[in-house]
Amino acid sequence: MTLKPQKTLRYQELAERCAELIRHGTYPMGERLPSVRQASLQHGVSISTVLQAYSLLESQGLIEARPQSGYYVRAEVDEGLLPEPETSSPRRDPSAISLHELVMMLMHDSANPNLVQLGAALPNLDTLLTQKINRIIANIARTKGQDAHQYIFPPGLEALRVQIARRAVNTGCNLFPSDILITSGGIEAIDLCLHAVCRPGDIVAIESPSYFGTLQALEVHGLRVLEIPTHPREGISLDALEFAIDHNPIRAVIVISNFNNPLGSVMSDEKKEALVNLLSRHDIPLIENDVSGEIYFGDKRPMVCKAFDTKGLVMLLSSFSKDISPGLRVGWLAPGRYRSEVEWLKFTLNSSSPTLSQMAIAEFLESGSYDQHLRRIRREYARNVSLMSDSVMRYFPEGTRLTRPSGGFVLWVQLPENVDSLHLYKIALQGGITLAPGHVFSATYQFSNFIRLNAAMFNYSTERAIERLGVMVKGLERG
Repeated sequence: MTLKPQKTLRYQELAERCAELIRHGTYPMGERLPSVRQASLQHGVSISTVLQAYSLLESQGLIEARPQSGYYVRAEVDEGLLPEPETSSPRRDPSAISLHELVMMLMHDSANPNLVQLGAALPNLDTLLTQKINRIIANIARTKGQDAHQYIFPPGLEALRVQIARRAVNTGCNLFPSDILITSGGIEAIDLCLHAVCRPGDIVAIESPSYFGTLQALEVHGLRVLEIPTHPREGISLDALEFAIDHNPIRAVIVISNFNNPLGSVMSDEKKEALVNLLSRHDIPLIENDVSGEIYFGDKRPMVCKAFDTKGLVMLLSSFSKDISPGLRVGWLAPGRYRSEVEWLKFTLNSSSPTLSQMAIAEFLESGSYDQHLRRIRREYARNVSLMSDSVMRYFPEGTRLTRPSGGFVLWVQLPENVDSLHLYKIALQGGITLAPGHVFSATYQFSNFIRLNAAMFNYSTERAIERLGVMVKGLERG
């Protein structure tokens, strides 16, 4: 008996048609597919047929569903890319910090206009943005008169705190303007938090690697650091943190939960909630830095740990240095249960943050220009990070590993084991390039064969610098 060929069902035919479009680039990686209703009308099939077809494509790994957004072509992140750095494995004992000389050397070199700047994590200040901010400042100076030159004592300009509180809704937080304190950038916010909850000699748990500005603040306060293993995409290890808490008198924890600097890691919402619950059980404050939270490459702004805080233990901070202007020095802090003490500390340390800067940022946010600007830089930074990643893949030697950030604008590069990044830094300076050696991202200098690269201003000169760096790395690898 001859068997009849099995009939292809309509949803299978539709799935194959869509797969062909994806394979031939009609719908490239990351592109949104037509909505279920649109596809139903385009192909003359029922909505249930489209849902079955999309479900089949999803099971084949070609597309992915994003809640309340639709279906997108899935990025094949593992194909043809360099492997990621491994999860860090820092020492288990608390360490003192002594990094200031190395960090100051890096900062001095970042101000040298004759160097290709790949070191400091400086944003790309495009002409459109700076002209807009300059017009706002000029208008404020002209219309506000003496008000623009008076102190605005803590907690800071109310109009700005209102705008920040409104935007916090997108992060899952319900903040009132009275919950927020304006600071002179993010570093001052970290400094105030440490003043409020720690004393010299206390132990603070941090991600490993960690932003060197945080390490500098900890060094100034005479605190000991306990570095916790951190995954390059998923963030801090909660198992390792819980073990550390059980065996050490940890006084505070510091994390960058969204787009860690330098890793670019992002903690899932479930992991953020678990972190808050873990620290809540032990009554340990969490200092959460969200300075790059608005620079996401996906379709949705990630939540913050503060969204799950019910005891006021999470001290959420951010600034406008990475997405508007580092020179205006405007940051903010929602210190939770420590609000009164932090306001007093702010007043004691420097009375207030710059008035004109606060007014300018408030007006920029209120005008709606901020969201327009964010949409532009998200596209630009996503493109630049991708282009710099391609350049590292092309020019660096075998054995190199590279992060795959989904936001921010820095890349963390693991070099072959016998390449010392501080030695590379010194050679690169002679070649007109500055970078951030891995030594400054750990209290124990454990990342000696890592570098951080800034992709914000990627252009032809940057690519040529990456090419020259690749030659230098190969030379050091050969010894």
